[in-house]
Amino acid sequence: MAKRDYYEVLGVNKSASKDEIKKAYRKLSKKYHPDINKEEGADEKFKEISEAYEVLSDENKRANYDQFGHDGPQGGFGSQGFGGSDFGGFEDIFSSFFGGGSRQRDPNAPRKGDDLQYTMTITFEEAVFGTKKEISIKKDVTCHT
Repeated sequence: MAKRDYYEVLGVNKSASKDEIKKAYRKLSKKYHPDINKEEGADEKFKEISEAYEVLSDENKRANYDQFGHDGPQGGFGSQGFGGSDFGGFEDIFSSFFGGGSRQRDPNAPRKGDDLQYTMTITFEEAVFGTKKEISIKKDVTCHT
């Protein structure tokens, strides 16, 4: 389902000031707050209002939203829309370019470790023509005994 325009959600014009946006948010959040309004769908409406306010009350997020809408730049590589999330690596960048950007990172999935760096000396000829070398890498393992 397509997201509604944030200005429409808050009931303000695109030229609305910060104070007008804040006033509209306060009025609507009081009306639809889940602790006050027990009607079905009020909590979803409250979330939509809060999301709209989060974007429109921040100058940078608002400028990005005004220029690109909901599908605009992802606020940094790997993040999801205006909500934000951790940078997950270059595969996240490429997946967002090629249609996989809507997936959320599994918080229980193992995290990637730090890159390993080793120094290896090779000759000029090996660098130019290529070579194969065997190396040993020590790895720390947790013992479960």
